[in-house]
Amino acid sequence: MSEEILINVTPPETRVAVVENGVVQELIIERTGKRGIVGNIYKGKVCRVLPGMQAAFVDIGLERAAFLHASDINTGTEGKQSENISDLLSEGSPVVVQVVKDPLGSKGARLTTNISIPSRYMVFMPQMPNVGVSQKIEDEGERARLREILQEHAKAAGLKGGFIARTAAEGVDELALRADMLFLHRLWESIQERVTLASPRELIHEDLPLALRALRDLIGPEVEKLRIDSRSTWRKAVAFADQFIPDLSTRIEYYPGERPIFDLYGVEDEIQKALQRKVDLKSGGHLVIDQTEAMTTIDINTGAFVGHRNQDETIFKTNLEAAQAICRQLRLRNLGGIIIIDFIDMQDEEHKRQVLRALERCLARDHAKTHITEVSTLGLVEMTRKRTRESLEHVLCEPCPCCSGRGNLKTPETTCYEIFREILRESRQFDVEQLLVLASQEVIDRLLDDESQNLAELEQFIGKPIRLQAEVLYTQEQYDIVLV
Repeated sequence: MSEEILINVTPPETRVAVVENGVVQELIIERTGKRGIVGNIYKGKVCRVLPGMQAAFVDIGLERAAFLHASDINTGTEGKQSENISDLLSEGSPVVVQVVKDPLGSKGARLTTNISIPSRYMVFMPQMPNVGVSQKIEDEGERARLREILQEHAKAAGLKGGFIARTAAEGVDELALRADMLFLHRLWESIQERVTLASPRELIHEDLPLALRALRDLIGPEVEKLRIDSRSTWRKAVAFADQFIPDLSTRIEYYPGERPIFDLYGVEDEIQKALQRKVDLKSGGHLVIDQTEAMTTIDINTGAFVGHRNQDETIFKTNLEAAQAICRQLRLRNLGGIIIIDFIDMQDEEHKRQVLRALERCLARDHAKTHITEVSTLGLVEMTRKRTRESLEHVLCEPCPCCSGRGNLKTPETTCYEIFREILRESRQFDVEQLLVLASQEVIDRLLDDESQNLAELEQFIGKPIRLQAEVLYTQEQYDIVLV
């Protein structure tokens, strides 16, 4: 599998696209004015303790207080946690915390006191004494080698804390791993020094900007090249790679072309498609994706696909194709939390098993942690995907001002009947000579056409003339009744 990473940099935003075999699989957008804060370390101040929720709100200098649950508090005693948040925190006390989830919608950031600092090959956890290896490294011999290197060097160098070898550490020589461990330990010592000098609500350590995070987190052996369209960012990336990932330097390219780099690979078109509810499948079937506050639902339909053999085979092939498309859409749209997939009903148990395995295989390439259940009695597949940042839709869009995010508008007919009821109320309450109705052109047209008879009868009933006036800026639901 050939993989490329494209980085498009402009002063207001940086965009990273992961392209596998010519198809865009993942997109990350970071705006200069709204940089993500996941990974940042703060010296916070506890502003409220909630024993009933076993949680606390911590002021870290953001617009909204951040949320810290008792289960995310390190007590300093391995495997032991207090049952009462009041025993762990008190209002007004300082606490060193790390952001694990960006503020999402109306929710504040999610915090932990279990600090973790990532580098290219490993993650350092200063409060955990354990040594671990990424579950994605499956070779038992390699897992044993990495564990031995980490344990021996931590002991020899007197490094306190825990180290977890990341997937990128697979096959890496001992010297590079040791250098990474020393770098992380020195970084943690400097963070501790800043903590003692900092005042509450202060940022102690900030994670790398998106372009450099992409080098650290997204580059694997399957990535053939990383192309950047900004010369200054390219220089920073090369300097970063020379220092921390020397074998990567030759794969970083500067793209000087006149045609925008995202246009060259069709990324802009994919972004527009990723904002649509409907996703067409090559066979003729389609997905319908609905993102709500509580969960995301995905419905699969055969659409125009009628198959060539029988109904069971048609449904099976559509579901198989849909499984691959769903995995891509989850990554591309960065959908997280609870996800419910309504596959087309399958009678054959083997078909169900194969569709579920196809879903699992595709999700194995996802950087976000996922968990899938078996097909339920209702024929649904329930899954979760770890959410740390806003979805693509929430980054690029806002709720529609016309429908307030409902996704539909009242019909002109409904608005007309609301106007009739309001006119009756106003005419009974106030003594006026006439009434003026201000509404959208669609509603006024309906009042003058289909509802003209009803309007005439209403005028006769209240004994007052009703004038109509179209307002171009009014939506289909808006209207005003002016008493003249």
